[in-house]
Amino acid sequence: MRSGTVFTQGLRQDVGGSPAWTVEAVRQVRYHVVSSTGLFEPGNTALLNGCPEAPLRPGDRRLVVIDQNVDALYGAQVRAFFHAHGVDVMVVALRADESVKQWDAVSRVVDAMNDFGIDRRREPVLAVGGGVLTDIVGFAASLYRRGTPYIRIPTTLVGLVDAGVGVKTGVNYERGKNRLGTYAPATATFLDRSFLRSLSLRHISNGLAEILKMALIRSEDLFALLESRGAAVRADRLQGATEELARAADAIVAESIHLMLEELQPNLWESALERCVDYGHTFSPTLEMHALPELLHGEAVVIDMALTTALATLRGDVAEAQAERVYRVIHGLGLPLWNEILEDSTLLEEALRDTVRHRDGQQRLPLPIGIGRHRFVNDVTPGELRDAARLLRDHARDHVPSAQSLVPQQVGA
Repeated sequence: MRSGTVFTQGLRQDVGGSPAWTVEAVRQVRYHVVSSTGLFEPGNTALLNGCPEAPLRPGDRRLVVIDQNVDALYGAQVRAFFHAHGVDVMVVALRADESVKQWDAVSRVVDAMNDFGIDRRREPVLAVGGGVLTDIVGFAASLYRRGTPYIRIPTTLVGLVDAGVGVKTGVNYERGKNRLGTYAPATATFLDRSFLRSLSLRHISNGLAEILKMALIRSEDLFALLESRGAAVRADRLQGATEELARAADAIVAESIHLMLEELQPNLWESALERCVDYGHTFSPTLEMHALPELLHGEAVVIDMALTTALATLRGDVAEAQAERVYRVIHGLGLPLWNEILEDSTLLEEALRDTVRHRDGQQRLPLPIGIGRHRFVNDVTPGELRDAARLLRDHARDHVPSAQSLVPQQVGA
């Protein structure tokens, strides 16, 4: 035996007369989600001291990968912040939207890390942008030298409440949504709602879709809050222009993040495939990729939720009055109920087949029970999907957001 080699009792076994070994190890996962307003204001020290594993000190270096739209709006402020605190930064502006969420974008980030000569132990990469940008940077960081730390600073509502708080990274491959990816928790995520003031209302709605997801499957109270204050909070871009709006925005964001983390923490690596946070993500990956660039991520998710609400209504799990409330809230949040792509029943069947492959041979489809509860089913048929799509199409005729609210805009994406 080599000097220094340690064998744990029971490690070595004999298989067919030959030696064999089984290795078991547990790696602790710990990351921080920190809320701070005005993150890049000169007097704000959250980035300097908010993450004990990655403090910032004068003389330190950082590679900052920033969405090019965010750079145009906030780049000067970001650079001034680091300069004021004596931190040497290399800023790389990257186009980051769903249509370019491909391997080439990952390669650009890897090139930047290589050119920067990053110290993978002490110099976490900073990703400043929406969920697409943080996914790209997180994926690149997880690959570079088998894992380089990174910090997320999401600038969209989707990033704040969904993409920024989990551990998954990924990019699209051909027409596969996030087909390439890793589980790679950021060292920390810093949440700053002040970035949302520059977003279009469409992008605010995009993030509210992910919040609505948590309400429909986990919390009737959160749904009621979206029902009563969601439209006003959306119009205010969650900036808290009045005390009442500030309280509502705080409650909506904090509760949705809490519910999300509550679901994610026991199952970070998705060893259990029945995940209620997959609600809205059964058909939407296929719909989103086929409809690019027409649908944003949250819009595809909410169409999926509307479809499965109709499906649950046909099954008797959601009362018609409850479905009507759901559709009214979707409309009030400036989100679509319907897209013509749903007319293609073969596409819905393809989406379900792809989901079955992803979920180890079963549908494991979360369906709502009323509002705020859910169950998993494995017996949805193509005929049911067609019936649900017809029911939703008929209902959507009276619940169509204005065309203006769905005009594509990339600011802060």
